[in-house]
Amino acid sequence: MLAFSLADAIWVVIVSFFFIMYLMMLFSVIIDLFRDRELSGVMKAIWIIALLFFPLLSLLVYLIARGKGMAERSVKEQVEQKEQFDAYVKSVSGSGGAAAELEKASALLDSGKISQAEFDTLKAKILS
Repeated sequence: MLAFSLADAIWVVIVSFFFIMYLMMLFSVIIDLFRDRELSGVMKAIWIIALLFFPLLSLLVYLIARGKGMAERSVKEQVEQKEQFDAYVKSVSGSGGAAAELEKASALLDSGKISQAEFDTLKAKILS
């Protein structure tokens, strides 16, 4: 019968936490290696081999030596993804927003296709 003491359970939780933390850092470094366009393929291979054979030491060296660039590349990618998402939303929405809708409604009012009351109703709906 297996019996765990409280100290063993706490030790398992602590070791599990640090192992998961190590894996998250390792994956972040590997993703950053492949994200970096300025690093040559040979250097990427050397870093991967170092991460395989000297995992903790090479991970810490990478974070110390290239940590600032890692953060900059991450921010740059997030900005690019946000710009792509915003461009996609604008392309899918099909309109330029409330100003474009008001212009259309104003054009309909000027051409006499809608009355002033209908224009006011449309305006209130657009601006709400």
